[in-house]
Amino acid sequence: MDPAPTLPSGRWSDLRTRVISAMVMVAVGAAEIWLGGTAFAALVVVLIGLMVWELATITAPTRRNTPVTLGVLAAMALAASVVLQSELAALFLILPTLMLAFTPRRNRRVAAVYALAIMVAGFGLISLRAEAGTSAILWLVAVVVASDVLGYFAGRLLGGPKFWPAISPKKTWSGTVAGWIGAALVGLAFWQSGHGGWLLVPLSALVSFAGQLGDIAESWIKRRAGVKDASALIPGHGGLLDRFDALIGAVVVVMLLRLIWPAAPMFGG
Repeated sequence: MDPAPTLPSGRWSDLRTRVISAMVMVAVGAAEIWLGGTAFAALVVVLIGLMVWELATITAPTRRNTPVTLGVLAAMALAASVVLQSELAALFLILPTLMLAFTPRRNRRVAAVYALAIMVAGFGLISLRAEAGTSAILWLVAVVVASDVLGYFAGRLLGGPKFWPAISPKKTWSGTVAGWIGAALVGLAFWQSGHGGWLLVPLSALVSFAGQLGDIAESWIKRRAGVKDASALIPGHGGLLDRFDALIGAVVVVMLLRLIWPAAPMFGG
């Protein structure tokens, strides 16, 4: 019997594992987004807890118990903020940030700010699903995925100058711009299908850029910590932060826009 075909080594060596893991994540994510409510909120709470655990682990690898405590605290704080749905929610969201800021670790100020971004992203995902519906979450995820996929392939096929080599040596300008284009096309598709206003087109490109900055921020934290991946939870992708770093940046920007311009006709406009 002939041996099973293998993918060529080099730049595409991780593609098969990445695709399989991505398919599983898409299936689980799609089911939870469709279900919404408690099921979706529970998934987000668990993911946020794990991401804060990863952040605490890579910034303080010798403190074995502290990351677990911070992860549990983050999950409980997010759950409490969702249940309360009041001004007190903000107080719960900053609890992991305060813990990270006042415990010995590498780059604790940066870690504290990034922890706040993670918490805001978790709260934003749950509130967006509840207030704006399935289409808002699907648009957000589609923008991040399109930006990531087009950036991945364009960067490897076209190459060219690096976007920010000191922090993210693999990210190229070709991949970055391809991500913006892919995101804008997603916004155009949602607009034309009647699931949002025309602002989705430029907004999608802006959200794509925010997601890319979220990716760069996580890469910078890992480089300062001297690690390649946030963890090994997802085969081919590393940790949850490695996979959802762009989504964190994207959701934070969307939440800021909703705060600044609550009447913006993004959906249903």
